[in-house]
Amino acid sequence: MSRSADFDRVFRRGRSHAGRELVLYVFPRRDDGAPRLGLSVSRRVGGAVERNRVKRLLREAFALESMRLPAGSDAVVVARQDAKGLAEREGLHGIRRALGELVSRAAGEERGGPAGRAGGERGPAGAGGDAPTADRRPVGTEGGPAVSRPQRTDDDA
Repeated sequence: MSRSADFDRVFRRGRSHAGRELVLYVFPRRDDGAPRLGLSVSRRVGGAVERNRVKRLLREAFALESMRLPAGSDAVVVARQDAKGLAEREGLHGIRRALGELVSRAAGEERGGPAGRAGGERGPAGAGGDAPTADRRPVGTEGGPAVSRPQRTDDDA
């Protein structure tokens, strides 16, 4: 995936599955094509070399694991800071294992597994369902309370 609108749709309406190193968002498209991948690897993961290595490993792992997702799925993988360490320690094997666990959860829900609502729809954060609330937390808020920042006024200049 490359269009911003595709990413937004997956983030807003898709199901999220979180692990220590990765977060996987999955949302069904209308067509039955092969699953599509979008990546989000921020500078928190490391410099350009480290980020590019993590992205390359994620693409390879997704190519190996995507057949377990339903046809016509859009998936966005968000790499957390620990993804760099995993890539350095275990390489493709570690990234594939971490992504495979998340894909298994997502594929289980799509087949009517115990961990979610039918149809892959997601309600507002904290609204019912069997999935833990932490899986519905927006990206970038891993573990900390929400911080509100004061608005700057002309008097502050």
